[in-house]
Amino acid sequence: MMKIDVLTLFPEMFEGVFGHSILKRAAENNAVEYNVVNFRAYADNKHQTVDDYPYGGGAGMVLKPQPIFDAVADLREKSASVPRVILLCPQGEKYTQKKAEELANLDHLIFVCGHYEGYDERIREHVVTDEISIGDFVLTGGELGAMVVIDSVVRLLPGVLGKEESHLSDSFSTGLLEHPHYTRPADFRGMKVPDVLISGNHRLIDEWRSKESLRRTILRRPDLLEYVELTDIQKKWLEEIKKESK
Repeated sequence: MMKIDVLTLFPEMFEGVFGHSILKRAAENNAVEYNVVNFRAYADNKHQTVDDYPYGGGAGMVLKPQPIFDAVADLREKSASVPRVILLCPQGEKYTQKKAEELANLDHLIFVCGHYEGYDERIREHVVTDEISIGDFVLTGGELGAMVVIDSVVRLLPGVLGKEESHLSDSFSTGLLEHPHYTRPADFRGMKVPDVLISGNHRLIDEWRSKESLRRTILRRPDLLEYVELTDIQKKWLEEIKKESK
């Protein structure tokens, strides 16, 4: 079972996220255990102050190192394994499906969610193992970023999704975007499902899905093809798609 600790000043933000849908089911099935901690409780002053003015001046407040250092040390001491400590930060590594798959193979993750202007640099240098950014934009705190990462990781854990292969064809898991999906009715207001999908021929269906996955990628995210090693048949399809698109 994976253990996930979240250090935040706003633990109530996670109640709805962890209490519904796939994340709730994962906990109920003992695939994951969540522990949300208000790190203000680790402050070493009577007012439980966790931030202060930055040295050198400037706008905003900076999170002090002591509460984070002590909170992470406490969680590490209680852990049966060596946890990865993840800082949500716009300066961090851009988050990808590959990173989600890497994290899903670990036993213990600690997420550090900050607020205010930033973190004391010593937190980055001596506590954190990973810095993650979910995009090139700035949020008011790390909580929303942590929720995104946790959701993407937990759904990959064994037994969480209905079928083990459910996530294997997700966009980015194969390096390409996922193929289109259709459901009943086969004819909705004159808009019809592709004939191949109702043919019952699974070989042709698999081929159609693979080709459409490639088509969607080249039309929407051609940059992804730089990192994918295409098969001979995929290279042939790619040429066909390029000709069709002209």
